[in-house]
Amino acid sequence: MTEVQEPAKVSEKEARQVAEAAREQDWRKPSFAKELFLGRFRLDLIHPHPMPTDAAAQRGEEFLAKLKVFCETEIDNARIERESQIPDETINGLKELGALGMKIDTKYGGLGLTQVYYNKALALVGSANPAVGALLSAHQSIGVPQPLKIFGTEEQKEKFLPRCARTDITAFLLTEPDVGSDPARMACAAVPDGDDYILDGVKLWTTNGVVADLLVVMARVPKSEGHKGGITAFVVEADSAGITVENRNAFMGLRGIENGVTRFHQVRVPAANRIGPEGAGLKIALTTLNTGRLSLPALCAGAGKWCLKIAREWGAVREQWGRPVAKHEAVGSKISFIAATTFALEAVLDLSSQMADEDRNDIRIEAALAKLYGSEMASLMADELLQIRGGRGYETAASLAARGERAVPAEQVVRDLRINRIFEGSTEIMHLLIAREAVDAHLKVAGDLIDPEKSLGDKGRAAAKAGGFYARWLPKLVAGKGQVPRTYADFHPAGHPDLSTHLRFVERNARKLARSTFYAMSRWQGKMETKQGFLGRVVDIGAELFAMSAACVRAELLRTTEDHGRQAYQLADVFCRQARIRVDELFARLWNNTDDLDRKVVKGVLGGAYTWLEEGVVDLSGDGPWIADATPGPSEKENVRRPIR
Repeated sequence: MTEVQEPAKVSEKEARQVAEAAREQDWRKPSFAKELFLGRFRLDLIHPHPMPTDAAAQRGEEFLAKLKVFCETEIDNARIERESQIPDETINGLKELGALGMKIDTKYGGLGLTQVYYNKALALVGSANPAVGALLSAHQSIGVPQPLKIFGTEEQKEKFLPRCARTDITAFLLTEPDVGSDPARMACAAVPDGDDYILDGVKLWTTNGVVADLLVVMARVPKSEGHKGGITAFVVEADSAGITVENRNAFMGLRGIENGVTRFHQVRVPAANRIGPEGAGLKIALTTLNTGRLSLPALCAGAGKWCLKIAREWGAVREQWGRPVAKHEAVGSKISFIAATTFALEAVLDLSSQMADEDRNDIRIEAALAKLYGSEMASLMADELLQIRGGRGYETAASLAARGERAVPAEQVVRDLRINRIFEGSTEIMHLLIAREAVDAHLKVAGDLIDPEKSLGDKGRAAAKAGGFYARWLPKLVAGKGQVPRTYADFHPAGHPDLSTHLRFVERNARKLARSTFYAMSRWQGKMETKQGFLGRVVDIGAELFAMSAACVRAELLRTTEDHGRQAYQLADVFCRQARIRVDELFARLWNNTDDLDRKVVKGVLGGAYTWLEEGVVDLSGDGPWIADATPGPSEKENVRRPIR
């Protein structure tokens, strides 16, 4: 048997190459967001708003009705918060309801819900308790069902999916103690041994890992004769010999989440359990996340709805200076922000989800934007709700109940939502991921031109190719429909606010964003990837423009299909006016910022120039290394895995 190979030190260049190789390289379908970053406002790709079939809607609504009753009667948020654990009977009830198989095809025993209704279900469950929402999301969005659905063989689907649909909880294991968003340094190894692989290593933050029955594990296969090697995905039975859950992690929020540290020591995994070929693990992970990321904005949209309900009810009954607090402008503006932003988040979520169901468009950027925007805006809404509630917002629900007031868990929602800015790609990583996709067209035509390692011949050919592309592209960024009055007139029906003006704003600013990106690439060339502050603002502008587009399209849909179309138009109008202010600020900060000064300060901080500023405090941190030792070997700890009974 081949010896386990310790991973070599990986350079910055090698790390980028690994990440780049895992990307989907081609765009076989149109993408609204990709076009937006290129300065092309393709409203035709999202309007008229796509809709589920009648059969899909009926199936989804019937399940949501059952799930709502379950959430109201069987999920005890206070108990989960108090005991820091989801009761077995709650999880078993979800199994009996079929909630483990919401996205699994009916031929394998699942419910076969669409992405739209799966997300509505997650929003509902997450409002009852976010940890339960996280359990279902991790199981179906990134756990065994999703990668098998896309990359699994029919034999694997028949073997595992019926279990996933009804009985088995699954988890996704990628992160390691010293490996996060940079997987090139992955140490967990899967060494070929006949018809099996021998798995060794340690995985961190394994959501559902403490209670899981099946695991998707990413491990590095060493290159050898007959083996391509590389990071590879495996389905692993959680009760296999050699697997130890060494710790159940505790967090500031999501107190019921079953997240742990899992050690593999000489774990034998059949080759038949490998998902896809060797070396395809990262591509499988990233492709899985293309739609899997939509689960987080679903939970965020649900949280926004709850924040709005509490803000409305509290704002009406709490009086200060002779009037309800909601009628004081300082508080009312916060409630307006929550209402408008909740409308926009649901618009982004439903639009992205329906596009995923129809499979006509490539939604990798839309899903990433939905995750980024949803996680950031939901945290802001929860924080504003806490401020509206004042001291009662900071007080726990249990304490409120103990002194005879309504147990409103506002502080819990703030804590629970905070992780969404880190889960499945932190905000900073999402900025870089989306920025890479947004400039993909430029790199394809001019990549060799700005690559310092390319020869003069390569650069010459790239220059000719780029010249042709930009000669056609740049003139189209000068003028467009956004400068023509009455364009998008369908979005200004009589008696409704004028949304057409916002769509014209989106069109103009999409072109402005593309011009700004082109100028930055011309200015910084190969150093563009180091300008993370600039790239983050570019992505944030794109996120706002996408949300504005989705909000307008949703408002028009509701005008033609529901009784509250006028109110939807009002919310879309207010959201777009708020978003326009943020867009203008972001554009100003593209070029007027402290990025260069910040880098100098950071250099001084790391060099010890400001240690005098740290004096006068006590460090409450305990002893121990910054990063735990993850050396492969047998476990010396008790197995805290908790099978659901």
